[in-house]
Amino acid sequence: MDEFSFIKSIKPGFYRQSSLIKGINDDAAVIRPTGEDIVTAVDTMVEGVHFSKETMQPYHVGHRVLAANISDLAAMGSTPAFFMVSLTIPSSWNQEELEELYEGMKQLAHLYKMDLIGGDTVSGSELSVTVTVIGTVPKGKARYRSAAKPDDVLFVTGTLGDARAGLEWLLNGEPKVDEDVAYLVKRHRTPSPRVEFAQSLVSLSRLTLNDVSDGIANEANEIAEASDVDLLIDAGKLPFSKAVFRKHPERFEEWMFSGGEDFELLGTVSEEDWPLVEKAARNIGLPVTRIGEVAIKREVSPKVWIRRDEHMEVLGPSGYTHLKEKGE
Repeated sequence: MDEFSFIKSIKPGFYRQSSLIKGINDDAAVIRPTGEDIVTAVDTMVEGVHFSKETMQPYHVGHRVLAANISDLAAMGSTPAFFMVSLTIPSSWNQEELEELYEGMKQLAHLYKMDLIGGDTVSGSELSVTVTVIGTVPKGKARYRSAAKPDDVLFVTGTLGDARAGLEWLLNGEPKVDEDVAYLVKRHRTPSPRVEFAQSLVSLSRLTLNDVSDGIANEANEIAEASDVDLLIDAGKLPFSKAVFRKHPERFEEWMFSGGEDFELLGTVSEEDWPLVEKAARNIGLPVTRIGEVAIKREVSPKVWIRRDEHMEVLGPSGYTHLKEKGE
């Protein structure tokens, strides 16, 4: 199938967003803003770096790359609206696999009423999937990492370390799949961005959110640096699933800090507004856990501190960092 036939095969039969003036089948898409702020993000996943056929079917690849981008929108408090997809396609991927990859994106996009409005395809030596997403947020309501203030509550949604545990089983696990394994693998392959939770907090005047893509060690340090504050995490309060504890009692704490790809939301909010965050999470059946607080900066550079009983230690950005050289 040539490029034009492939694009025709994935063209949507209809569009959901009323702000879209022109979609696929021209040189560019046309969107008419509706008075809200526009939020956009882009992410790339490369075969052999971010995924492999050993651990994922094409459907999962499509779901996960779009989910990662939607999670970025959620962290900004944004409502997803549009996405574009660019593929570098090697000869080792056939038409059926590519259509399955798009199906993974299509099914997730349907949940959030997102429209596919463009993209590109080229040939290359390895599969690379680049997704650009566009969302909207009410004026002045975008959520920034720089909004944390001393005495804020530090919280996180869901549970941590599950996705890394799922990957571990896919790479090294026994053939037997029980309920715990199925849960952990699903958390790795088909994560659920926390869009509804972020949207439900739109009334708050100040809120910091950061999506947990590289592990909370990394994300917490990003908030600390952007807000020029220290963060204090109580190690004993970090939320984990029964499944990750039963399957990996010796590794789950490490993975909570640096496993990554859980796509939960780490955030800060004032003590006064914390009950509203708890209520919002409860209304949609999503666990949210208070794991620490924001502190006044103690040293020249912002730090993230871990408290274990009476002991304190500095938590560096030990999450997964892209383009990091081997041995660093």
